[in-house]
Amino acid sequence: MFPFQRVALGLLLVVVSLSLNACTAPDPQPEPALLPEAAADSIRAVLDAQVTAWNDGSLRGFMEGYLQSDSLRFASGGNVRKGWQAALDSYERGYPDRAAMGTLRFDSLDVRLLSPTWGLVFGRWHLQRAEDEPNGLFTLLLEKRPEGWRVVHDHTSSSD
Repeated sequence: MFPFQRVALGLLLVVVSLSLNACTAPDPQPEPALLPEAAADSIRAVLDAQVTAWNDGSLRGFMEGYLQSDSLRFASGGNVRKGWQAALDSYERGYPDRAAMGTLRFDSLDVRLLSPTWGLVFGRWHLQRAEDEPNGLFTLLLEKRPEGWRVVHDHTSSSD
């Protein structure tokens, strides 16, 4: 056998071996993923929990829907706050008691799954208070974390 024939035979054996392995190897099982509607429902559940906490007078409970990190970004009223604590502090200054908090509701929610770990929500917020009814729009970017879906970016505007 000539040297080039040995090389050709060796390459042929490698190709055949790889082909057989590809045909007989079991398919790797993908990680179970939420179906898009189930993920959207999970995101809606975070928002529902926030509304419930707000209406119970718990700003800290409301903030559980946000990523507790210095990387959280919250933009509203021409201001940008960085960090979970800064957002909580702002809420506590703006809503010092139950009367100021009023009753919150979200509607016109458009929940979109961008990937298995990222979601986008657009909606309207309304506060019903004794003296007024502030309202506006919001856009939230959520990330699926080990602890569940969390808001990592919030851009809220007021219609006032």
